Amino acid sequence: MSFIEELLIEAEIKEEEQTEGYHDLLLIQIRTLQEQIAKNFLQSEKEINIIKEWALKKNTLLQERVNWLEKRLEAFTIQRGTKTIDLPNGVLKFHKKPDKVEITDLDLFLQNARPEMITVVPEHYKPDLNKIKAYLKSHLNTPPGVTVTEGKELFTYKLKGKEEEDGAQEIRNSA
Repeated sequence: MSFIEELLIEAEIKEEEQTEGYHDLLLIQIRTLQEQIAKNFLQSEKEINIIKEWALKKNTLLQERVNWLEKRLEAFTIQRGTKTIDLPNGVLKFHKKPDKVEITDLDLFLQNARPEMITVVPEHYKPDLNKIKAYLKSHLNTPPGVTVTEGKELFTYKLKGKEEEDGAQEIRNSA
């Protein structure tokens, strides 16, 4: 082999090594960039949690103030002794929720139920709560296996203003 051939072979080997080294460096860069991406996502999650905690703390204080104001509105409505008060910025209301009927013992109920109190589905009997409520309105006795929870007075208010353009929106109920 001549000196030039040896130099060419040596140059090809170095070029091949440099090519492998260059591409290996590219792989290192990709790993570094992927680690930076993961670090950015982790940091952003931490920042999001900090912001959420801050917003929760601020909004908890604001919601406590809203609850206190709602209690004052409810007390004012009770003091007036009326069910509805229409004010320029909203409507204060008291309305009774409907009675709630609950079947506590299905077998006992079905043994004593009148036909108008149930809906028959083939191979299946299911109490019809609306029919039971209708029965209770016209009769004094409660069928066995049924518990009636009387509806409570409920205070609500509706704010007037921009929401009216989109349809009135009931804001808050309190028991």
